[in-house]
Amino acid sequence: QRLELRDTYRQKIFPHLREFDPDLIFISAGFDAHRKDTMNFGYVGMVEEDYEWVTEQLVKIANTCCNGRVVSVLEGGYKIHGGIVSPFARSVASH
Repeated sequence: QRLELRDTYRQKIFPHLREFDPDLIFISAGFDAHRKDTMNFGYVGMVEEDYEWVTEQLVKIANTCCNGRVVSVLEGGYKIHGGIVSPFARSVASH
């Protein structure tokens, strides 16, 4: 499931973002997709490494199209038992 998620980003999301060629990338850093988030029953199943990877990829794209301009804002992911801060910390570290 996690490899499928990354493939979706690689094949469908990132190419469109590059084509769009933004001046700035906003990351709405919500963690509802985390596998431990009980509000969505772990439906998407992302883990800390996935958030880190997505952020790294977005930063790479930002470096090529918008002089590295990235803004991250913290959103949801309120029901992660055993470490609500962990996915956020990894995403921040990827900047």
